[in-house]
Amino acid sequence: MVLSVAIIGRPNVGKSTLFNRLAGKKLAIVHDKPGVTRDRKMAAGKLKNLQLQIIDTAGYEYSTVDNMESRMWKQTQMAISDADVCLFMFDARAGLQPYDELFASLVRKMQKPVILLANKCEGKRQEDAIHEAYKLGLGQPIPFSAEHGIGFDDLYMELLELDEKKSAEENAKSDEENSERPIQIAFVGRPNVGKSTLVNALLGDERMLTGPEAGMTRDAITTEWQWQGQRFKLVDTAGLRRQAKVNDSLEKMSVESTIYAANMAQVVVLVLDADAVLDKQDLTIARKVIDEGRALVIAVNKWDIAKRKEALEKLNYKLETSLTQVVGVPTVTISALKKEGLDKLMRAVQKVYKRWNLRIPTAPLNQWFAAVQEQNPAPLGKNKRRIKLKYITQAKTRPPSFFIFSSNPEGLPDSYLRYLTNSLRQTFDLGGVPLRVTVRKANNPYVEK
Repeated sequence: MVLSVAIIGRPNVGKSTLFNRLAGKKLAIVHDKPGVTRDRKMAAGKLKNLQLQIIDTAGYEYSTVDNMESRMWKQTQMAISDADVCLFMFDARAGLQPYDELFASLVRKMQKPVILLANKCEGKRQEDAIHEAYKLGLGQPIPFSAEHGIGFDDLYMELLELDEKKSAEENAKSDEENSERPIQIAFVGRPNVGKSTLVNALLGDERMLTGPEAGMTRDAITTEWQWQGQRFKLVDTAGLRRQAKVNDSLEKMSVESTIYAANMAQVVVLVLDADAVLDKQDLTIARKVIDEGRALVIAVNKWDIAKRKEALEKLNYKLETSLTQVVGVPTVTISALKKEGLDKLMRAVQKVYKRWNLRIPTAPLNQWFAAVQEQNPAPLGKNKRRIKLKYITQAKTRPPSFFIFSSNPEGLPDSYLRYLTNSLRQTFDLGGVPLRVTVRKANNPYVEK
């Protein structure tokens, strides 16, 4: 996702300095003489993990005749019209000028999102100009210095919210256009646990060859199917034995086909035998699914003939002690042969698929982040100072992935990161999906790039 950003303001307020900083290189001429920039200049830019299309514009100067100033204003209007958001800069050191107020009134009429930057705020002397800027009617000004890197964290958070809003709108449009796109489910497990019988039960047809012999399915077989108006692709796979026992070339190809099918699926249903739940090979399969970033559902088959109490106790114990990477994996008891529990299984698949696609808005995410740190603060680092965790953002979905920005990411213990991950999963109901939480170093605003 690329956010289009227009940098606007009257001449010599620092627009080109900000443009160069976001672009990561000196593409625009910066000079004390006003009016150096006359055309729109565009470049790819970046702020932390945000991808930007940045537009440097000419400074606004009022003119009622057809001259260079009026043509520069038309170029700026075009930039504002094309942008997702405008960064309105004013010089806090010089204070508000009449052109700032006139330009702000014109920008308000264009009804574009605006972030107000009080530039050249290297000290406290600019506080009066910051308070005065509220009368521009463009929202709360951010104390800023494009030259010294001050205020970029606040700018990032503002842009992030707009980027998420744009992403949500585009995703909603995409979901509407692709509402018929099927969810791909791969059924995996050890040989002879009933994967093919389960797929046949869902299809209501003897589509897959079944029998008491292990290893009936050789290749991954995909079948399209509908359930309650939603389209699915059901992928029946060959049973996975321990690697040490696989020495036949044909079985090796079957294993590769199964692994590929699981990696390409959105949801993986791990089918277990109720009399041998989460044995060593089952746990190996589950961990591979999680490491690959797929959503996981566990289906305990042959429940009609199982020792139920004993099987449930063993399953819960194994989940708590041996599959700690993903807490809250949905587990459903079924009988594929008697077609029992199938609707319950499909509801679990839909629920975990929704979690896998979940995007958490920035505001509630950082409210949680502040609360969880208040309850259990980050430990001291090697320098005996408490590690400062500034904020968290969601980088992507499928699976949900997050960046935490810290002044000292190398010093954060794995145990505290696990604490944050588990709390995140519990707070936002993310059971059954792998979470990717990465700690990154926050930029020092006083160090030049």
